[in-house]
Amino acid sequence: MTAPGPEISVERLSKSFGSVRAVDDLTFTVRPGVVTGFLGPNGSGKTTTLRMLLGLTRPSGGRALVDGRPYVEHPRPARVVGAALEASSFHPGRTGLAHLEAYAPQVGVGRDRCREVLDLVGMGPAGGRKVGGYSMGMRQRLGLATALLGDPPAIVLDEPANGLDPEGIVWLRRLLRHFAGEGRTVLVSSHVLAEVEHSVDDVVIIAGGRLVHASSLAGLAELASPEVYVESPDARALAELLARRGWAGAPHERGFRVADVTAATLGAAAHADRVELHQLVDRGAGLEEVFLRLTAAGPPGPVQATDAPTAPAATPPEETR
Repeated sequence: MTAPGPEISVERLSKSFGSVRAVDDLTFTVRPGVVTGFLGPNGSGKTTTLRMLLGLTRPSGGRALVDGRPYVEHPRPARVVGAALEASSFHPGRTGLAHLEAYAPQVGVGRDRCREVLDLVGMGPAGGRKVGGYSMGMRQRLGLATALLGDPPAIVLDEPANGLDPEGIVWLRRLLRHFAGEGRTVLVSSHVLAEVEHSVDDVVIIAGGRLVHASSLAGLAELASPEVYVESPDARALAELLARRGWAGAPHERGFRVADVTAATLGAAAHADRVELHQLVDRGAGLEEVFLRLTAAGPPGPVQATDAPTAPAATPPEETR
């Protein structure tokens, strides 16, 4: 794959199941050449959104486009977007290789490509075994192999780290980075930011079916509030220093937790006021804490966005995961 991947655009997409609004007026874009994390708690509407993108679920409103047109309007959709949404939708009596061979004619590839993608995902030796004996991690790899059959310029994966051991997660991160480095469009969903934060460039976060944040990963990090833990053998002098500077210090262990200040700033102030410190440690909110705060708050009024990847305005039962 040498040409740049297609842009994926979701425009005011909505889906209702009876009285349940699973996806609500959702808009974002996915850029080629980067890994975009599609994040939200279980039940936030991620899987429903991906199913609408792939033509598996009909939207109640809005649209999802791949390179400017719906996925199903591409002559060979699987050669444009490779997708893995379910790690359990395999016939248990088929071998891994036979599973790929069943899909190969639809994609327009032969047996050699089936073996090639099995090797690519580290499943070559297991290709002759029946899927019913596969672990969850092996099924995830087989799903990824299926998505890669057509060597697509765009890849969409739903919770691909589920069931992978730590070594498998590291392998997946490297593979996603490799795909993005080739210029492909990579969209990967997760309900745990920590699973993907080492591999994604952009983040799209939803809660309750609506967008709550879209930006680069660095843009998300800017929402983290600084905090330090500080100790001094002269607790009274330290408390007076914090009060003079207007810093809120909450007693913690043998010192104070001080919000909205960095270790460098507090350390410089202590040095200037000759207050001896024995510990001074940055303990700012991590990305996962920011993610949890955003999703717990639910859909906002104005959407949070910085340098955001946003844009203007055969299957299991439908779910609202």
